Amino acid sequence: MKERIGVYICHCGGNISDHVDVNEVRESVKNEPGVHLAKDTMFACADSTQKEIIRDIQENGHDAMVIASCSPKLHLHTFRNVAERAGLNPYNYVQCNIREQCSWTHTDKPKEATAKAIGLVRAAIARVRNSEALEPITMETEKSVLIVGAGVSGMRAAISLCDMGTQVYLIEKEHFVGGRIVQMGELFTSDERGEDIIAHFYREIMKRDGITLFTGATLDGISGSVGNFTARVAIEPRYIGPDCEEKELQRVMAELDAEIEDEFNFHITRRKAIFKPYETACPDKYVLDKKRWVSDPQFIEKYSNCIDLDQEIETLQLHVGAVILSTGHDYYEPAADEFGYKRYPNVITLPQLKRHIALNGDRLVINDRPIRDVVFIYCVGSRQVDGENKYCSRYCCTAALHTSVSMRKKFGEFHIYHLYNDMRTYGKQELFFEEALEKGCRFIKFGLDDLPVVTAEGQKLIVTVKDLLLAGEELEVPVDLVVLVTGMVPRNDSGKISEILKTPVGTDKFFFEVHPKLRPVETVIDGTFICGTCQGPKNVPESVNSSLSAAIKSSALIGSGKLELEPNVIRINPETCRWCGECAEICPFDCIRPVEDEVRQAKIAAVNKATCKGCGMCAVVCPENAIDIVGYTDEQIESMIDGFILQESV
Repeated sequence: MKERIGVYICHCGGNISDHVDVNEVRESVKNEPGVHLAKDTMFACADSTQKEIIRDIQENGHDAMVIASCSPKLHLHTFRNVAERAGLNPYNYVQCNIREQCSWTHTDKPKEATAKAIGLVRAAIARVRNSEALEPITMETEKSVLIVGAGVSGMRAAISLCDMGTQVYLIEKEHFVGGRIVQMGELFTSDERGEDIIAHFYREIMKRDGITLFTGATLDGISGSVGNFTARVAIEPRYIGPDCEEKELQRVMAELDAEIEDEFNFHITRRKAIFKPYETACPDKYVLDKKRWVSDPQFIEKYSNCIDLDQEIETLQLHVGAVILSTGHDYYEPAADEFGYKRYPNVITLPQLKRHIALNGDRLVINDRPIRDVVFIYCVGSRQVDGENKYCSRYCCTAALHTSVSMRKKFGEFHIYHLYNDMRTYGKQELFFEEALEKGCRFIKFGLDDLPVVTAEGQKLIVTVKDLLLAGEELEVPVDLVVLVTGMVPRNDSGKISEILKTPVGTDKFFFEVHPKLRPVETVIDGTFICGTCQGPKNVPESVNSSLSAAIKSSALIGSGKLELEPNVIRINPETCRWCGECAEICPFDCIRPVEDEVRQAKIAAVNKATCKGCGMCAVVCPENAIDIVGYTDEQIESMIDGFILQESV
């Protein structure tokens, strides 16, 4: 029981004191049991105030303190460091939020805001009075990182981590690295080709002994906790014999008659079942598509040196200290007949157009028709009024404008119309909007409640749209090609990865960070980070920036070989536990297991402290009340309630 508590109430410059009577709060709590000193201060987080608090603790022998200020999300560690510098255990400190929860919430009721603040501070005092001196949980870590996904983000993170002295395992579920960027041809804003960027990264990875790359590899399971994960990775073979020479493989491919749709080119071309997606694909090795392989046994026997369908999936166990998810995105696939998609052959998506541009020579011909008149329809699959995708995909406006300008540079003059709801070419990307205007592109603004309609008339497609900039005048635009500017959506295997790693996804189905500003690449699972477009729509520079952030965060976490974790985990009373399994069943982090109690000769619950988040779900369901949360014990919580109720009764 703490008996010399220092209490500090912050004005926050006026953010708090404009609506909460700070003096009244101080006077109301200064005589609370255990309070030795109560002060108000203009800025509790200021360096001068921190020094004053340290001096107070040392001179008065304080054994606990309460800071009533802003959210602990902002300054919890600031004041923990103050306590440590003063020689006070940092877990004998409680921060009470009277800014977001009182002042900012009740600006129209200062009297009630003050009363609520008094109650919250009394509750904080009651809690810290029953606090314990705790020490962080210390554990040794593996100095290696698993990166899931070898697109531009994953490859850049791998290079950065390796250069910081960390062993990297980079896995890619496809047999070729690069992800979506290699399908996009020339990229804004540099006009670099995606495949050239990936080839450069691949060469850099191959130079580094500290990076081990696995292609055809999927994350099949994971166990352990931050610092000591064991990842199970399944590696699918290429089904090409190791002794097969290039010339012989070319003869095999020449004799293959059957062709299948080419996913790399978004189904606009066909390929054979032994393939590379493009000429400079990395690694420079062919793969046999076993799932879609169709051939007679005699053909396989004839080329048994090259075709080996008996190769088996290999499973590896990788021991790592942290995991980075960089699994990328998919593109929205329009529904059948959405803006005429799949109904009219020359209604295509922007990614399909990018592949047509890459595959065509000096003329743009699609479905045997020369293209001269083109309409781009924006926000297809993004900002949906009735659909699930309410978000803006960020990159689409600039990508469409850049593509239209690139078309003119490569193929000559076009009549190009951009049908948009809002134009979001932010930052320096605004220059593409200006360039498109200068090149003669025409812009027509439509409303989301009155979308364009695509019909056909002879060889032409007719796009009917109401131009909001012309007071809703209806226009009919005859064109050769309609391009649907589709947004980014989460990959269809995100749910499986989320289930394996316990990493949550948001309402948009992208992986969810702890805080978009304060912890933008961290997840609620310690040791698991996210970067790139698996987190949400980003362009290439933004994806690279997030990958560097994830690399630095993971390196800082495990780089020393030791790790300190929060001690606010659950504590199980072995004398009252009667293992029933309800705690383990409800635990979302799978951190509770039965163990044998040698004293009682019975099973009791045991917790993996490295995995536990102290969420308290298990404590709620325990029929024997054998579970407490360290730092939030029943005694502390009940005393907080009593303190707040006392204020209400006054």
